[in-house]
This record gives sequence, structure tokens and C-alpha cells, in this order.
Amino acid sequence: MIGDKELDDFLLNGDQVYMQGLSVDCVIFGFHEHVLNVLLLKWKTGGQWCLPGGFIKKEESVDDSAIRILKDRTGLDHIFLQQFHLFGEPSRDKNKDLIKNKSKKGSWFNQRFATIGYYALVEFSKVTPKPDWLSEECRWTEIHRVPKLIYDHNAIVKKALYALRLSLNDYPVGYNLLAEKFTMPELQSLYETILDKPLDRRNFQKKILNMNILERLKERKTGGAHKAPYLYRFDKKKYETALKQGLKSGF
Repeated sequence: MIGDKELDDFLLNGDQVYMQGLSVDCVIFGFHEHVLNVLLLKWKTGGQWCLPGGFIKKEESVDDSAIRILKDRTGLDHIFLQQFHLFGEPSRDKNKDLIKNKSKKGSWFNQRFATIGYYALVEFSKVTPKPDWLSEECRWTEIHRVPKLIYDHNAIVKKALYALRLSLNDYPVGYNLLAEKFTMPELQSLYETILDKPLDRRNFQKKILNMNILERLKERKTGGAHKAPYLYRFDKKKYETALKQGLKSGF
């Protein structure tokens, strides 16, 4: 846990380490039991909720700062990460002092910040949420049950979900959200959950198979009451090619 001396040093001298006026906020999506979740942090002071975020070190790229923040919160490497919007309204971070008024007037921390929004797609079961030094809790929350967040973080979540839905028209989704092996109904459930609408089973299967990014396995899923469906997995090389080239097959 960071002490008062370290906190004072961060608030007064952080501009020697971090860029001024620019931050990163991450919307981390995880899919679990047919529900899309987002990872949230709870502040030690005031109990307010927020997105995982942080500042950009002077010697690192913006993307590297987002990767660092995501690894700190999830423990995962090689996360699918997409920059989607810059949030810069003048009033976006008003009432910024959430650290018991410790932030000194004129501190770099109290200056106006624009923030770069990223969304990430992670496999829920592989994540062990970790709070940062300003937070007391880090946990998954269903996308439709996100509470009131600090600053403009609710707007960031909404914009991230919109961006993710738009991306389904051009790029495959699933490699970072599902287990290595999955059924076609499980993949369809993922798409329906993201889009928040039902999809025709035959049309969905036709579109997905036409993407040529799946490998059907010989084994079937066991434990169901009905005829067990075949298991699939993504062909990683074809999946990565589709991410680069796009699909042009909207949902």
C-alpha cells in the first residue's frame, strides 16, 4: 500500500515521470455465462467506481502505456487492445480531487486531462482482477449493471460498447473472449450478447463459416441433454489475417 509520503511525491512530482494533460482509460470486456462484463475499480476514498486507467510515462508510447495498465489489472499478456476514441470535454474531469484533498492546488494532477479510450477483450476465466494503489477493489460487473462512475467514465463505457458492436461488421470477435474450444451455439451467444439482440441460427452459422477462420474438431461437447454439438477452435493465422484485412460481412 502506498504511504502518504509516496502519494504526496506522486501528486507533486509525477510530471517528471508522466506526460501532462493526457491519460489512458481502458474498458476491459470479459464474457462469462452468456453475460458481457466490464472490469471496474472502487476508489479507497469515497467508494466511487471507475475504469482502470493511468498515465503515460514520458519514455513509453501511448499503446505501451495501455498494455502496461491492462497487464497490471488482469495479469495477462498479448491482450486484444483497440484504441477507439479521444475524450476531451473541458468538464470531463471536474471534481477531480478524490484523494481527500491531498492534491495541491496547481499540481499537475489537477490540470485538465484528455483521455484516450481503449477497449480490450479478455477470456474471463484467465483474469484475476487486481486493484491499483488508489483502489480497494477490482471486480467484474455486468455491462447492463454498471453503476454511476466517476468523471465521464459511463460515457466511455457506452462509446466502447458501440465501437465493439461496429467492429463486428468488419472484424472477427471471439478469440480473446471464449475458451480455446467452443461450440457454434456458444459463439452465437457471444455475438448476441454483444449486439444485445437475437440472431438467426442458420444465417449466423453461414456467415461465420464463410469467414474461414474456424476449425471444426472431431470431438463433441459432452454433458448436454441433446445431441452433443461439435467443438470448434479459431485458426490463429487465419484469424490474425482477418483482423488485418477485415471481413466486410456485417451482422
